[in-house]
Amino acid sequence: MSRVGKQAIPIPNGVSVTIQGTRVKIKGPKGEIEREIHPAMQVVQADGELSVKRPSDRRDHRALHGLTGSLLASMVKGVVDGFEKKLEIVGVGYRAEATGKSLRLHLGYSHPITYEAPEGVKLGVDSPTVVTVAGVDKEKVGQAAAEIRALRPPEPYKGKGIRYQGEQVRRKAGKTAV
Repeated sequence: MSRVGKQAIPIPNGVSVTIQGTRVKIKGPKGEIEREIHPAMQVVQADGELSVKRPSDRRDHRALHGLTGSLLASMVKGVVDGFEKKLEIVGVGYRAEATGKSLRLHLGYSHPITYEAPEGVKLGVDSPTVVTVAGVDKEKVGQAAAEIRALRPPEPYKGKGIRYQGEQVRRKAGKTAV
């Protein structure tokens, strides 16, 4: 059996779970998430825990078993604690500023770039060089952070660009004079 799939997911106090066929809706203090799961998987709620059952031991059912368990655990964690990613902006004159639900980035191009936050994601600017992406859906938070990073990925010679906080950028040696 899948080690991830067979683990029961505890439901904390203040979190409500609604299961309607293949649709699972989880509501908590930080917000709510709704997701469609694969019709072959069965989600069971009992004794303050969620568990996932699979119909057979086929390879695709084993894979879906672990995936469904992992997705449900992330949904519960998201509505209780939320998810957050921090991005660092490195480079002379590179900076970010928050304007409502969007982010205005100055990244060395001839024009500033405006990034609109997707639904359910909050963008914050801690300092001009640190951007925070937060929300209850792990997938949306990670996708938004990846899209912002893709606007100016870190380059290997000077290390300029947008990187995740704590990310190590492998540096290359430049040209050498003969």
